[in-house]
Amino acid sequence: MKTSILAVFISISFISCQSNTVVSSEANMTKPINDSVLESAVIYEVNIRQYSKQGTFEAFTKDIPSLKDLGVKIIWLMPINPISKIKRKATDGSFTSDIADDVERKKYLGSYYSVSDYKAVNPEFGSKDDLKNLIETAHQNDIYVIIDWVPNHTGWDHPWIYAHPEWYTQNEQGDIIDPINPDTGKSWGWTDTADLNYDNTDMQNEMINDLIYWVENFNIDGYRMDVAHKVPPKFFNRAILELRKIKPLFMLAEAEQQDLFRNGFDMQYAWEGHHILNSIVKGTSNTKDFDVYINQQNNLLEATDFKMNFVTNHDENSWNGTVKERLGDASDMITTLVYSIPGMPLIYSGQEYDLNHRLKFFEKDSIPKTKGNTWDLLTKLGALKNTNPAFHGGKSSANYERLPTANDQVMAFRRTKDDAEIYFIGNLSNVNQTYSMNLEGTYRDLLKDTMITFDQDNIKLAPWEYHLVSKKSNE
Repeated sequence: MKTSILAVFISISFISCQSNTVVSSEANMTKPINDSVLESAVIYEVNIRQYSKQGTFEAFTKDIPSLKDLGVKIIWLMPINPISKIKRKATDGSFTSDIADDVERKKYLGSYYSVSDYKAVNPEFGSKDDLKNLIETAHQNDIYVIIDWVPNHTGWDHPWIYAHPEWYTQNEQGDIIDPINPDTGKSWGWTDTADLNYDNTDMQNEMINDLIYWVENFNIDGYRMDVAHKVPPKFFNRAILELRKIKPLFMLAEAEQQDLFRNGFDMQYAWEGHHILNSIVKGTSNTKDFDVYINQQNNLLEATDFKMNFVTNHDENSWNGTVKERLGDASDMITTLVYSIPGMPLIYSGQEYDLNHRLKFFEKDSIPKTKGNTWDLLTKLGALKNTNPAFHGGKSSANYERLPTANDQVMAFRRTKDDAEIYFIGNLSNVNQTYSMNLEGTYRDLLKDTMITFDQDNIKLAPWEYHLVSKKSNE
């Protein structure tokens, strides 16, 4: 692969008296986020509450320079807003107001997604100045920042409830209600939130004003929109057009809904692909199912649409299990796979530190900070994602070609762009596999930096064994 070398002057700057950060030669990032960045980016989801023992913006800010080692180009901050105290939930699903014991009640901090004020920050995390320092530090390290936004509902003590009850969905009795599942007509169970009424134009206008506030005053680079599929796409079309009058923004939808791409979003979740990979590890699916998924995506989506690939996130970790719980010995192979297919890979805070603990959702918790196997793997994969065009996964993605193996348990594909080329071959099962493939000769293992020779017939792979290789010695 032809590699261009950019001359970069690095300076050391003290962002605060508490931390040192490595910054680029410009005091602030001047280049807006663009399609080129998206091609080679890794996105990092940070749970500020659980990231550190302190649970603060400041504690996370100190570690931002190290994220560059993982190839991170975008930081996604889980909701930064204050959390409602009315109908605040405890871990068992009850409201904290029903807990008599003061000590026990104070343990429960509520859901990040029950927002009490769109224009304020959670005081548990720090101040607005602390948040500004976080964003500035990220920019100085050539990393963009998007914040998590909850457009579908608010907490029960949000000012809108008192000033504008008509901005919320109401039942026949005129009572504001929590979000309803349209398929069943029953509550989703998000009883700590109040459902917003998107038939009300005034509410939409104020929502857009609040979104503009963070772009204009904090120089954020985009939004991750929570449960985006429950909000009318036309609202997003209007809101994103207004936001992009200020600066280019990156928009991530928590959804798999084609029309959201047509209404301003850059990227969506690869939920279906994630679930298929989990099923493959469980032995209830195989590579044929993943092939069907890829083909469906190719038929449904336009060339510029792309997905966020992941092995974990805040929902998966807290509710469905850790990476090791769900994937076991297949963890490294599946992680490598989601970096290698088209799309943008996600790291959820703690994943890089081999987190094998379900983080508490409504209580304070913390992640380990010991670098081990996963840190090394993500560092290598991040470097490949950043530098090798064959890993490009944005609006001008590298070509993906599925390669036949004569074995439904063995996944193999080729990705190419410009003069770059990579191959992934993996045993997606817990038993030994033998396969045949039109691939022979000597290749370089991109993760082990060793050479491997392939024959066409009767190639053997141990359980969950995989190879990420390139023919060219200089790639």
